[in-house]
Amino acid sequence: MADPKGFMTTPRQDWPRRPVEERVRDWDEVYVPRALLPIISKQADRCMDCGIPFCHDACPLGNLIPEWNDLVSREDWRAASDRLHATNNFPEFTGRLCPAPCEAGCVLAINQPAVTIKNVECAIGDRAWEEGFTPPRPPDRLSGRTVAVIGSGPTGLAAAQQLTRAGHTVAVYEKDDRIGGLMRYGIPAFKMEKHHLERRIEQMRAEGTKFRTSTTVGQDIGAAELRSRYDAVVIATGATAWRELSVPGRELSGIRQAMEYLPLANRVREGDLESSPMSAAGKHVVIVGGGDTGADCLGTAVRDGAASVTQLDIYAQPDADRDEDAEPWPTYPKIYRLSAAHEEARDLETAPAADADARLFAASTLRFTGDADGHVRSLHLVEVDAQRRRMPDTGRTLPADLVLLALGFSGPDRTDGLIDQLGLEMEPRGTITRDAGFATNLPGVFAAGDAARGQSLIVWAIAEGRAVAAAVDRHLTGSSRLPAPISPYDRPMTV
Repeated sequence: MADPKGFMTTPRQDWPRRPVEERVRDWDEVYVPRALLPIISKQADRCMDCGIPFCHDACPLGNLIPEWNDLVSREDWRAASDRLHATNNFPEFTGRLCPAPCEAGCVLAINQPAVTIKNVECAIGDRAWEEGFTPPRPPDRLSGRTVAVIGSGPTGLAAAQQLTRAGHTVAVYEKDDRIGGLMRYGIPAFKMEKHHLERRIEQMRAEGTKFRTSTTVGQDIGAAELRSRYDAVVIATGATAWRELSVPGRELSGIRQAMEYLPLANRVREGDLESSPMSAAGKHVVIVGGGDTGADCLGTAVRDGAASVTQLDIYAQPDADRDEDAEPWPTYPKIYRLSAAHEEARDLETAPAADADARLFAASTLRFTGDADGHVRSLHLVEVDAQRRRMPDTGRTLPADLVLLALGFSGPDRTDGLIDQLGLEMEPRGTITRDAGFATNLPGVFAAGDAARGQSLIVWAIAEGRAVAAAVDRHLTGSSRLPAPISPYDRPMTV
């Protein structure tokens, strides 16, 4: 603990964002470049060295947060990088994309703003690359065992890296033309520029991991054939089966899923398309769904040049402060948060009818109406109470030329044939069944990440990848020294 009084003398200071008017004209990350380093050591000083760090329990990776906070406060970046990478394969991803449940569990957060753990983590990850603290770590010897990992999101990449470093020969199969899963085509560049992903992929290639892109297991190669080629298979395909909105008018054109819209915008950034065929430019856009995917659509539509953008959230507007009775510390509370996209929408007044920023809270879609050509033109909604019962005399109509459904995901997509060809057992909620060792009903076939856990956070995805790697290593060799931070049955802290 470099400064015993740091949490009393230093106020919280977050990574500053670029001015709204500047950043909405490009697709670069929203934060001021290199603005963390001048402030981050003092922010790390705010860590209390509390003795019982609940931030550990709040993070499924088990990140050694007080240790690397202390090292950053002393500007020992190499040691901080070693401690961070001991539990997290991709801190530059989580430092940008994770909603930071660790900060909700910070002891300082009982009555003060939490330590900026996420910013410290990101600073360490970026500094590690700048200083060369993350060289490839190929194994000293090969085990002679082979593993196929299906899916290249954070779970698949973490599992592949751990297993490669343990000496196994690993091939990652990805249906898209580039590696990264939703980090590549789902997450907009203004949240995480893709060069962060590229350098990790190159690191993994140098360590010996093989990548097979544009290969859909179940179609381009049969699932049974793949299984016969490898000693073990890890299914980490994510939860990409999107939820639908069954209301009158859903059949109208111009009503699309968020994960149809976002990949096209990312492909424009990759140079595959000159412009998106689903661009929001000049359109009145309504986003149905109040989560992070909806916010990603919001920021993308603003940059597209939409005429207006409104986001509907079926839940009531939360308070700015934690409800200590319903969600006591150290659980992750549902409070009013202003993402970069919501800040942009608020300042640019993209939704004049919204309750706050671009959002209409406690709003439920009743139906859509369209024009003579069958294209959506209006969304009709009503306010609901906490039990989602319609409130009388609260009906409203919003102009809508493009409607984006961001209602979450129910489990892995089964249209590729992978699950059915293998005959995998499934849970009633649509996820893959597995036992306490991440194993499915087929010997040598394991399931991890959102495909088995259900839709979750990036830190849980990486933790799943690390844990399933330990299970596969044990299956192949009889024992494992790889860390297993979670079990398949662990869940976030709740009341």
